[in-house]
Amino acid sequence: MSSPESLPATGREWHLISRPRGWPAPGDFALREGPVREPGEGEILVRNIHLSVDPYMRGRMNDVKSYVPPFKLDEPMTGGAIGIVTASQAEGFAPGDHVLHDLGWREHATLRARYATKVSPELAPLTTYLGVLGMPGLTAYAGLLEVASLKKGDAVFVSGAAGAVGSQVGQIAKLKGASRVIGSAGSDEKVRLLTEEYGFDAAFNYKSGPVAAQLKEAAPSGIDVYFDNVGGEHLEAAISSLNVHGRATICGMIAQYNATEPPAAPRNLAMVIGKRLRLQGMLVMDHQDLMPQFFEEVSGWIRSGELKYRETVVEGVENAVDAFLGLLKGENTGKMIVTLAD
Repeated sequence: MSSPESLPATGREWHLISRPRGWPAPGDFALREGPVREPGEGEILVRNIHLSVDPYMRGRMNDVKSYVPPFKLDEPMTGGAIGIVTASQAEGFAPGDHVLHDLGWREHATLRARYATKVSPELAPLTTYLGVLGMPGLTAYAGLLEVASLKKGDAVFVSGAAGAVGSQVGQIAKLKGASRVIGSAGSDEKVRLLTEEYGFDAAFNYKSGPVAAQLKEAAPSGIDVYFDNVGGEHLEAAISSLNVHGRATICGMIAQYNATEPPAAPRNLAMVIGKRLRLQGMLVMDHQDLMPQFFEEVSGWIRSGELKYRETVVEGVENAVDAFLGLLKGENTGKMIVTLAD
């Protein structure tokens, strides 16, 4: 076994200890010491340096059947992570390699090497493999171009537009020839970011008034594509503003993730019939075949400065739950990352 770093006996890891009803609370989680296992044949040991917290993780805290199994109680949670290989029993992986894998929410992870992807800090900053060049980025790219079938000249509306996915959707739409791109966000500061840095044609603060009225003002000629990260009132407003044969990618519904009652909106679904709208749900795991094309095109835009991104970085594994709760409340701008001491 190759191992230049001395292997720790234990490492800290976050466990879900009770299933939240409504908004998660710090008391639903526990930071515990767990054993660090030496890798066996075909495995690697990784010291994590960047962890991802994402909205979809809220759904995994409920004990319900879904597209990914729920987190188990009193076991380490999982999620995207970037780390450094510290010991390897797997061909093609050596200590010092940087890898992307799914055993986040902890300081050290032992996993089968086939579940890890080598990444290069020379090609792009390591955190981007969790955000703009990672799962959120591919979600934006596939959801806009493949699921919503974006065409040149389309008018596009994005909710949650200052987040990791939404900010990329709007910029890619502009790069691909959208006639008008509108975004909604939860603060005046984020609204300014959308128009001044990300190049949105219009943006509004959904807390400042009814979404439908603000959207109609921003898109007087209607919209052709809606990228939904929020659900509820936003989806209802978009259905009203979508033009005939409009398309909506239903990517997330963060407004409802912590709800204990069914949402009232959208109340206008009958409009889908007359307008011949297409509302399609999406999961990024269905679009892995786009990864090479996505990586080549988006990394090029990043290098050229045509596509900009923001990250909100929280330091320390002990603050991972605070980062996750902050994400659900919209305290992040762009991708929320938890960085461990390197």
